[in-house]
Amino acid sequence: MADMENRYDFVYFFDVKDGNPNGDPDAGNLPRVDSETGNGLVTDVCLKRKVRNYVQLVKNNIAPNAILVRSKELSGVEIIINKEIRVGYEKIGIDLHTADSEGKPRKTDGKAQGKEVDKGRQFMCQNFFDVRTFGAVLSTGANAGQVRGPIQITFARSIEPVFSAEHSITVSAARMEEKTYEEQVGIQGRKFTIPYGLYRAYGFISSPLAKQTGFSVDDLELFWEALQNMFEHDRSAARGLMSARRLIIFKHASAMGDCPVQDLFDRVTVGRKDDVSVAARDFSQYVVSLDNNELTEFKTLVPAT
Repeated sequence: MADMENRYDFVYFFDVKDGNPNGDPDAGNLPRVDSETGNGLVTDVCLKRKVRNYVQLVKNNIAPNAILVRSKELSGVEIIINKEIRVGYEKIGIDLHTADSEGKPRKTDGKAQGKEVDKGRQFMCQNFFDVRTFGAVLSTGANAGQVRGPIQITFARSIEPVFSAEHSITVSAARMEEKTYEEQVGIQGRKFTIPYGLYRAYGFISSPLAKQTGFSVDDLELFWEALQNMFEHDRSAARGLMSARRLIIFKHASAMGDCPVQDLFDRVTVGRKDDVSVAARDFSQYVVSLDNNELTEFKTLVPAT
C-alpha cells in the first residue's frame, strides 16, 4: 500500500429531509442546534460513527480494515476495548504477566511497558481502520498508548437556521398484560424532525500523521467512498432522508501543504437560488460554487447533477 505523500482538506455537504440527523440526549433528543443562531449541528463523532459503520459493513470487520469502536447494533456483540488491546498483545506474542520484552520486571501485571507499547500501538493501527484513520486512546487496560489520527472532522453546521417540528407518536397495540388496554394505547410520546436542512462540514488530512499510523492511499480511497455512501446504509425512520450532496477535495502538492486551509474553504460558497423566496425544502433550491484559482488540485466526488 502506497504511503500518503500529500496533505488534503475537504468540504462535505449533506442534507436531511423530515428527519433528525443527530439528536441531543441532554435535550430530549431534539435536533442539535446553535442556541444563538438556530443553525443545526451534527457532531464530528456522529459523522465518524457512520464512516465506521460503512467500513465495517463493506469490509466485513476483517483486518486490516476491522473496526475497533463498533456498535453492538451493527456487530451483534458487545465490544470491550480493553479486551481488544489485550488480545492484540496475545497475537503478537507478548506475555504481559512476565518480565517485559527487554527483561525488566513488570511494574503492573497485565500492562505493557517500554517498547512493548509501541508494538501494541503498531498492531492496533495495522489491524483497525478507525484507529489509523481517526486515532484512539488505547492507554487503558493492557495499554497500547495513544494514537493521533490523520483525519479530523469539524461539527457540521446547517447553511441556514433549522426549524424543529414536533410530532405526536401514537400506539395502537398493547404490550403488558398487567395494564389495561386503554392505559397503553393512544398518544405515548413525541418525535422531532427537521423539515429540511443542508449541512456543511470541514475535514483535514495530515500526511505526517498518516505515515505514523500507516494510513495509506488505499485507506484514503475507502474513506472517500464511505463519505459518499454511508447514508445509504444508515436508514431509519428517525433520520428521515439523509443524502451526501457534495464532497469537494483539495489536494496539496506537498505533505505540509501549499496554502492556509481557510483560503481554500473560502473558495467554496453556497446559497439559495435567486428565484427561491420560500423556506428551502430541497437541495435543488441551493447552488454550491467553487472558485478555483488553480493554486491547489481539487476534485468533486459527488456529481453536480
